[in-house]
Amino acid sequence: MNRITKQLKQLKNDGRKALVSYIVAGDPSPATTLPAMHQLVAEGVDIIELGVPFSDPMADGPVIQLAHERALANDFSLADTMAVVTEFRKTDNITPVVLMGYANPIERMGYQTFSECAHAAGVDGVLTVDLPPEEAVDFNTELKKCELENIFLLAPTTTAARAKMIVSMASGFLYYVSLKGVTGAGHLDVDSVKNKMSELRQLTDLPICVGFGIKDAESAAAVGKLADGVVVGSALVKQAQAFEGQGVESITTALAKVVKPIRAALDAL
Repeated sequence: MNRITKQLKQLKNDGRKALVSYIVAGDPSPATTLPAMHQLVAEGVDIIELGVPFSDPMADGPVIQLAHERALANDFSLADTMAVVTEFRKTDNITPVVLMGYANPIERMGYQTFSECAHAAGVDGVLTVDLPPEEAVDFNTELKKCELENIFLLAPTTTAARAKMIVSMASGFLYYVSLKGVTGAGHLDVDSVKNKMSELRQLTDLPICVGFGIKDAESAAAVGKLADGVVVGSALVKQAQAFEGQGVESITTALAKVVKPIRAALDAL
């Protein structure tokens, strides 16, 4: 059983909500990514999303765009991101890791090579922001051969017909984008999320995690009541940026301060 499925199943059995964290690999420095991953797990993160550095992260707001720029300035690549996962697996063979990024680096590597390398590194799933389901058939085939989950985004504007198409191909979990906009936006509409959750539950039994706009304990708890988990990204990336150049320990401590209250709020539900 894939680590993502196993983790989410266990959380459901325990009556707990999943906390998914997102950081950009190689940001703010190559040396910080691995310690940050371990620190996030220590503070209660259930699934780690690693952003693969890319020159045009169109779905992301300024905070994460700058993180991609810093990672690229550090010459951090898709191969480097997989190498970090390999190192992570030497001491953590439980926590699921999802690579989140854009199609171009994957296509340059080739679907088969990417899937085989990701599996060998210990990656559990892939979320490709700009690869629609109509164009993901071949990629999906290669991912399945390597027992990797293909995670898709759903948005407030996703129609019922399109959502049905997406869930037929998706696995692991669904990532619901809570708002119309880019990562880091602050206008979270909980009522809208509630209505969309009801629609999606009728289409799939897959766990649904909600991201975009989750930045603190209050927003996490509000959404956690409705979803199977929440995704926290920009709040973590912003903290890492704030402590850039101050050492690995300062950055991991800053990330812990973001995660602790969110974990506590979800566990209180």
